[in-house]
Amino acid sequence: MFKGKKILLAVTGSIAAYKAPLIVRLLVKEGADVKVLMTPAAKDFVTPLTLSTVSRNPVISELFSEDSWSNHVMLGRWADLMLVAPLSCNTLAKMANGFCDNMLLATYLSATCPVVVAPAMDEDMWKHPTTKININKLENAGNTIIPVDNGELASGLVGEGRMAEPENILRFISENFFLEQDLAGKRVLVTAGPTYEPIDPVRFIGNHSSGKMGIALSEELARRGASVQLVLGPTASSIKQNGVKVHNVQTAAEMYEKCVEEFENADVAIMSAAVADYTPAVRAKEKIKKDAASLNVELVKTKDILKTLGEKKYNGQLLVGFALETTNERENALNKLTTKNADLIVLNSLNDEGAGFGHDTNKITIFEKGGKEIQYDRKPKQQVAKDIVDRIVNMLHG
Repeated sequence: MFKGKKILLAVTGSIAAYKAPLIVRLLVKEGADVKVLMTPAAKDFVTPLTLSTVSRNPVISELFSEDSWSNHVMLGRWADLMLVAPLSCNTLAKMANGFCDNMLLATYLSATCPVVVAPAMDEDMWKHPTTKININKLENAGNTIIPVDNGELASGLVGEGRMAEPENILRFISENFFLEQDLAGKRVLVTAGPTYEPIDPVRFIGNHSSGKMGIALSEELARRGASVQLVLGPTASSIKQNGVKVHNVQTAAEMYEKCVEEFENADVAIMSAAVADYTPAVRAKEKIKKDAASLNVELVKTKDILKTLGEKKYNGQLLVGFALETTNERENALNKLTTKNADLIVLNSLNDEGAGFGHDTNKITIFEKGGKEIQYDRKPKQQVAKDIVDRIVNMLHG
């Protein structure tokens, strides 16, 4: 989403400036061309050398130096977006009231691109009436404010005023300015979470799936324009994105029926749920008492949702499966790709730290029907979802 975008990062004198190099690194990694502006006070918190190294561009801080003049007008016209992060209380006041006593402010007043700011200050400063007035002035002038976080502050207090984390800053910008609607008009079926197979009215057979991966996929798909039908097993996780219709189910049989029903109208189906392979042959009508020394429960196979959809798949539909493995990971994933007639298999191994059930991160390998194999580093599941959706878009559009 940032590939080829020109981002002007403006860094002010705040302790949160230590996060600026990470912002630059993430932007560059996404393919952006980044230039950095600094106020004189910002140099007390992070060095120009660090920022020039990670941005691969000289850092600009002075309107006039001994041997050159920096053209703030051209800099403000060069950028596709100007990001002020962190935005200190002092620079906020100057921007809101039209001050122009440093290179950052001169560039801001000359900028023809969108301007986004990420405030960072102590809670008392953030809640001061003057700060609220200045924030309103910035918004009324057409600037965009990234909400502050609630957390530990430089003063040692805990409260509002903390600058948003670099990953969240990039996500905010991409969703509000550079989000490609490359799935507009596409209908996508997603499964997520576990299934609970009842033994009696109280007990069930289940697994540790949180549904976080499937939910992250659904939200990423919806952000990129898709109409998403999410078949969600029992989980405490929730959807925060518009454009996702949730169908709540409990058992593998319920998930099977809903998937078969929705698949006919889907352009893409992503089976990320951890569906039970077996279910009790008989469900006791009453709670089983702890009377006998042992209890035998007969289990029967559940219907294979991925295989069924693979058999029903018609030309143009794309089918994505997941493989969570503990042994022979690659062989099992490739076998699943073939036997289930899938177009893409996402492999994650419980042997990898920070991957699998319950984690906020995941580490995956993607196997495509054409023989391509792509390994990814461990990442937050929101970023993993982006990687998976990128591959789906690539397969859809060739």
